[in-house]
Amino acid sequence: MFNFFSKPTYPTISPAALKERLKKENVVLLDVREPYEHAEKNIPNSILIPLGSLPQRAKELEPYKDQEIVVYCRSGNRSGQACEFLQKLGYKTINLEGGMLAW
Repeated sequence: MFNFFSKPTYPTISPAALKERLKKENVVLLDVREPYEHAEKNIPNSILIPLGSLPQRAKELEPYKDQEIVVYCRSGNRSGQACEFLQKLGYKTINLEGGMLAW
């Protein structure tokens, strides 16, 4: 899983930069929080796959394999883990800096 002592291997995007991108293009958004967190607040049109389910459900993201996937969670930790996992499967991921707390 995620190693806090190694440098992340995935790029990040700030909430402001993501908001600008969303105005201009369709962005694949992946929420790796739990369903109750997603229900409370989410970025519209995001795909919900909780981090604990990601190993079993990663194939659901196959249609987006050639696109960047912006991954988010509450604070950026779980989404960082998801980014690293998905990159090992060949996905292009970007972590939302600060997660929903910063959104």
